[in-house]
Amino acid sequence: MGYRSATELLALLDRGAVSAVELAEAAIARIERHDGTLNAVCVRDFDRALAAARAADERRARGERAPLLGVPMTVKESFHVAGLPTTWGIPEFADFVPDADALAVERVKDAGAVVLGKTNVPLALGDVQTYNDIYGTTTNPWDPRRTPGGSSGGSAAALAAGYGAVSIGSDIGGSLRTPAHFCGIHAHKPTLGLLPLRGHTAPGMPVVPAEDDLAVIGPMARSAADLGLLLDVLAGPDPLGNGAAYRLELPPARHTALADFRVLVVDAHPLVPVAGSVRAAVEGFADRLAAAGATVARQSPLLPDLAEAGRLFMRLLLSVLGSQFPPKVYERARAEAAQLPDDDRSLAAERTRGTVLSHRDWIAADLRRAVVREQWREVFTEFDVVVHPVTPTPAFPHDHTPVSRRRIDVDGTELAYLDQIAYAGVATLPGLPATALPVGRSDEGLPIGVQAIGPAYGDRTTIRFAELVERELGGFTPPPLA
Repeated sequence: MGYRSATELLALLDRGAVSAVELAEAAIARIERHDGTLNAVCVRDFDRALAAARAADERRARGERAPLLGVPMTVKESFHVAGLPTTWGIPEFADFVPDADALAVERVKDAGAVVLGKTNVPLALGDVQTYNDIYGTTTNPWDPRRTPGGSSGGSAAALAAGYGAVSIGSDIGGSLRTPAHFCGIHAHKPTLGLLPLRGHTAPGMPVVPAEDDLAVIGPMARSAADLGLLLDVLAGPDPLGNGAAYRLELPPARHTALADFRVLVVDAHPLVPVAGSVRAAVEGFADRLAAAGATVARQSPLLPDLAEAGRLFMRLLLSVLGSQFPPKVYERARAEAAQLPDDDRSLAAERTRGTVLSHRDWIAADLRRAVVREQWREVFTEFDVVVHPVTPTPAFPHDHTPVSRRRIDVDGTELAYLDQIAYAGVATLPGLPATALPVGRSDEGLPIGVQAIGPAYGDRTTIRFAELVERELGGFTPPPLA
């Protein structure tokens, strides 16, 4: 049962071919068998999971149905789950236990899901890897010497290892899409503001229905169809928020056949080189799309200037993250920003400037973002999805040196570690939906994915595209677990 999709498990449950308890027991056994190596599920909740599974079987026996009734799943550690610790990997909050579920967790439980436990995260969710001093290091099921990505790396590793059918994670700099790419699964970064964030809250912070700039939560799964299933469970306004009286109805997918899609393929970012293995996988995917009948283009004058957008993304991203920095760190960044030459337009310089961005300069940057959004709107008058790499490389070896000293090796070229998230920023900056899907392997056998970016509120279009690709060209394949 380990690698069946939620859709397949629901069909088996509906037929009475399996019970929710049997599914939960099988998932628990799989975690106990493999997680000594992977360390993906950092907080286990097996007793309550089995109780929830028994309750699901009882509901089914009474003839009740619900979208996820009896389906085992995991939840990223950063979501509040009543009675379980929420630490964000921060040692001083190791004993913090919320007394209420995040709204997203409440919704999956109401839909009948069986929550097995919580998955590991990096410190303060601030890394492209997944490790912290409380729970240790999560490894990649394809190669334990490598990272599964971050910050939703625990969820991606759990899914690739067959621990439940779906999970929920979050994303601001690729935290859903990068782990999906590194582990060979699917994930969906929704349109900004589509899914409510309440309860996806750092320990010690007030749990209120506020929306963060750039940040989203979203579904993760082995199967693309399960992304849509979970998106429908999670969607809807926060009943405590200002938009509680309004419910957005997402438009249907633009097409129902892969051959009808108009696809713009971009195989690299202008500021960050791409590994040959990633470029080859993207190009091979483009060729297979064309062979399947899709209309495929390799360039368009409508595309925004991705170099300028990348710099803007770094500036706005660090304005969000820097707002939470301790005073000493913030003051150090202020001093560094004051020393930057005006002509230094590197991504590192933009991150430093963004950390101490004034409100006046933030307003100016936000206006520039509005222009980029309008440019993307024009792109999607001619194309249905834009295919872009998720990061410049496949999964890389664990590296726990200080972030400021880390480098990424792209076919022999060393880059500043955080430059790689410029790829994720292509969709994050304008707040567009982006579905990560596996499309190939490196020469070392590591998964390679792409992100299919769509128009604002075109979430069903990008997910449907991934479903059709999975059906016609292939999708998730299991890693070689011992």
